[in-house]
Amino acid sequence: MPFVSSRALFLLAFIGCLLVMLGALYLEHVVGLEPCPLCVVQRICVILFGLVCLLAALQGPGLLGQRLYALLLLLLAAAGGGTAARQVYLQTVPADQLPACIPPLDYLMDALPFQEIVRVVLHGSADCAEVSWTLFTLSLPEWSLLAFAGMLLFGLVQLLRRA
Repeated sequence: MPFVSSRALFLLAFIGCLLVMLGALYLEHVVGLEPCPLCVVQRICVILFGLVCLLAALQGPGLLGQRLYALLLLLLAAAGGGTAARQVYLQTVPADQLPACIPPLDYLMDALPFQEIVRVVLHGSADCAEVSWTLFTLSLPEWSLLAFAGMLLFGLVQLLRRA
């Protein structure tokens, strides 16, 4: 029984990322949910993951290239999963122990150096802890964490599979 080519798997992962982003944009523009800074970081990780998958699908790499792409995908999935896990954690913290709302990202970019922006954004705020939408009792950050777990699994499969 022939295995599916790595090129086809990369294309399938790209389509999965595209669907995740379409869902996020639907929730933002149709349902009216505004993304918090941690959500924006997760979106960036999904977009970068998808672009790397698209590049790998277009290139059709050999075994070494497949493994290099897989390592990059693992890093992106871990970064996105880490921010999603941080947001899930913030949702469990009592509201009085959360930091106050942070200013919009465009203001932070004008007012602070890059390292400080990263620290402030990754620290999270009360905005990031608000549960405003659920599906099957899971919040958006929990769904995001599941998606990043799938991305991690995909990266591991691509890393360990033979060409």
